[in-house]
Amino acid sequence: MRGTVVRAVRGAAWLLAAVALGHTLWRGLVEPGTALAFGILIALGELARPGRPCRGSHRAHPGRGDPYAPADRRPAPLGSAGALAYALLGQNAGQPAHHGVFQIVAVVVAAALAGIVPHVARGTAPAMDHIVRRVLTVTFAAVCFQPLHHAGVIGERLGHGPYLVLFLVFVLGLTALCDAVLAALLAGAGNGHGDASRHGTRAGRPYGPLLRDELRARLGIGSAVCATGVVMALGVAVAGLWALPVFSVPLLLARMSFHRIAAIRTTYRQTITSLARATEIAGCTPAGHSRRVAALSCAVGRELGLSERELTVLEYAALMHDIGQLSLVDPVPDGATAQLPAAEARRIAVLGGEVARRTGVPAEVAVVVERQADPYREQPLAARIVRAVNAYDDLAGGGRHPGGSLAALEQLRLGTGHAYQPEVVDCLARVLARGGHDRVVAVPRG
Repeated sequence: MRGTVVRAVRGAAWLLAAVALGHTLWRGLVEPGTALAFGILIALGELARPGRPCRGSHRAHPGRGDPYAPADRRPAPLGSAGALAYALLGQNAGQPAHHGVFQIVAVVVAAALAGIVPHVARGTAPAMDHIVRRVLTVTFAAVCFQPLHHAGVIGERLGHGPYLVLFLVFVLGLTALCDAVLAALLAGAGNGHGDASRHGTRAGRPYGPLLRDELRARLGIGSAVCATGVVMALGVAVAGLWALPVFSVPLLLARMSFHRIAAIRTTYRQTITSLARATEIAGCTPAGHSRRVAALSCAVGRELGLSERELTVLEYAALMHDIGQLSLVDPVPDGATAQLPAAEARRIAVLGGEVARRTGVPAEVAVVVERQADPYREQPLAARIVRAVNAYDDLAGGGRHPGGSLAALEQLRLGTGHAYQPEVVDCLARVLARGGHDRVVAVPRG
């Protein structure tokens, strides 16, 4: 059902873009100087957007004001603000503007496509769904404003004072909500380009958590984009097109700051990954164990509807879940802590939590590490996931279990009364059945 809706949304957006371009080419540009100025601004905004990383490269955090921001958020705030300002433009230096909805959509689409050409040439073009969202959200804002402006309703009822500002803010609030709904819908269905986030593809995640993540994102850079769009539209109405470069400076500075934060967070995650590999280098765990547990834990977390922030905490904790073994005098055979007595496994987990705290990771990550060996009813959800996935990899990794992966999963089911949460084990089975991990096994459903 979601796939059908997404295809309809994408088809409607591209059809609207084609109709708008055709209408504008047939009728010609109204006030071409204004259209060119806003087109250049939108194109520059798209050009400044971080491109989709090449296959195999590390995906940096884009920085949305959230320290756990996902990797697949690469906003173009300047381009978005310029497009919204053009949609809400009623005057230019005191003279009424006469461009319509079709011209707005045509200029935005043409400028956005021109701005991503260099990304395409470098092989780092962003997914095209952002243009789908841009077309639909700009159309929504323009339809809410332009017909009322051309009919004279806004000038007669609202004038050019505070009521006009409140109306523009209200329209942009509705536009941001529309954009969040579309973003969650398109993300849940996949972007069709094989792009994946740091937690794996977001396709298939429940719609509710996706929408919650998108709404949270709008409280950060989204608020700045909407505010700048309003200020640009009002500034051009009074001062003319010279207001565009002036009001672009704050967003450009913010974009530079986000870029620096993204670099810091990328380094931070690389540090955690290196710490996780210390157990492999020391011979405490098999090669690739922590990465397998992290990847499969995030897949189970997505199945359970965790937010992006919760997925990041889960990933970091899964990467570091065995770090307590570095404190042991005698290593655990094959690093398989799931087969240890409960008291010994709990002691290693507590040691791991202490080590994690000394590395400076967030406290919630250390809590997950130190509580992964507790009875599941006493654990946070992330610890329940890490415990179940770690046990599965300990049992099935490298073919250690004589009955293979299916028997390893069945052994987890036998422990659901005390050690493992039944819902987590069921989600693990579904993920494995769909091939949601790098090691695909056939697990019967139900």
